[in-house]
Amino acid sequence: MDSSSAVVLAAGEGVRLRPLTRHRPKPMLPAANRPILSYVFDGLIEAGISDITVVVGYGRSRVQDHFGPNYRNVPLTYVTQEKQLGSGHALLAVEGQFDESFLVVYGDQIIESRIIEDVMENTTPEMAATLGVLDHNRVEHYGGVVMDGDRVVDLVERPTNGREYRLNAGVYGLDSRIFEAIRSAEPRDGEHSLIDALSWLVDSEHGVRGTITDGLWVDATYPWDLLEVTRDLTKAGVVGESREERIDDSASVHGTATIRDPVVIGADAEVGPGAVLGPYSCLGENVTVESGAVVEGSLLDTDTRVGPNATLVDCVTGQGVHIGAATTVPGGPGDVRIGDRVFEHERLGALLADRVEVGGGATFAPGTMVGSDATIRSGARIDGTITDGTEVR
Repeated sequence: MDSSSAVVLAAGEGVRLRPLTRHRPKPMLPAANRPILSYVFDGLIEAGISDITVVVGYGRSRVQDHFGPNYRNVPLTYVTQEKQLGSGHALLAVEGQFDESFLVVYGDQIIESRIIEDVMENTTPEMAATLGVLDHNRVEHYGGVVMDGDRVVDLVERPTNGREYRLNAGVYGLDSRIFEAIRSAEPRDGEHSLIDALSWLVDSEHGVRGTITDGLWVDATYPWDLLEVTRDLTKAGVVGESREERIDDSASVHGTATIRDPVVIGADAEVGPGAVLGPYSCLGENVTVESGAVVEGSLLDTDTRVGPNATLVDCVTGQGVHIGAATTVPGGPGDVRIGDRVFEHERLGALLADRVEVGGGATFAPGTMVGSDATIRSGARIDGTITDGTEVR
């Protein structure tokens, strides 16, 4: 692949991550205190990409206001997908902008640069597309690829049978033939899927190459996955090898607090006397953990406050959440309902979306999901799903 251009598809909401995505798109959710999208940009730049086009749509102002026209001295060009009609439809927004091959990645998957490099190296005009392929133990949760030699013979979005699948890493070397494929593939439920377009190329005379690669690859499909993403990033040293690198200089940790590494503590965060933090906990900017509170394996977003003697295990919060004294989130596993599906035994203590207010002494059953702007009164016992703006006594 001679080109150094890449397209990042960042127009979708991330419906399966609701209620966290009610007010911002999935690529802007935090992973160890940085937007997921920033890691995507890092991987591209470290692989030698010098021109990035970002397809935005849902919550596009959150993306553009945060990153602006440049990232690490690499220009960012924004193109808008006005209606979110699938990943293939999003790619049509850049049709005509590239004279040669170009790279395409998703804006909500964290990919190590060597995966990108391998795809770029193996992208040639002989094949209409080249995609990165990984050996992975959870292919059924993502996209599966069946190969014959280096040629892709089948692509499946959610593998369920016993065939030998590898993971579709979501890194594609493409050229103008992809646009014909998007238009030719039959839409599903009114949406044009990039996977369907690639499947059309697989069945055509053009062909699709699979490049087997390895490296860090993480994706947050559901809210509890954000906890796993934080663990993976800290284990891999992506957010710093030492405690000093992972704790912002402006953060305040009381001398009697206990820090159980690894943890990530953001700017102006405060950990009070006798508090216990970690392992695998992440405090966003201006988060306060008051005296005697315990925060373990949890991800607390910007401006969240945890009251004295509260206990949070396997907890995910949105921004501006206030948790009262002696509140208890005992941790997972629990059964979690997403839409009309129930996911059993997931490691989620509770999810509290943006601006949730929790009174003192509340207790949350494993797997509880609380929507934005909900109010939980003191002493309440909460389980299941609480919708946006609800008050629970």
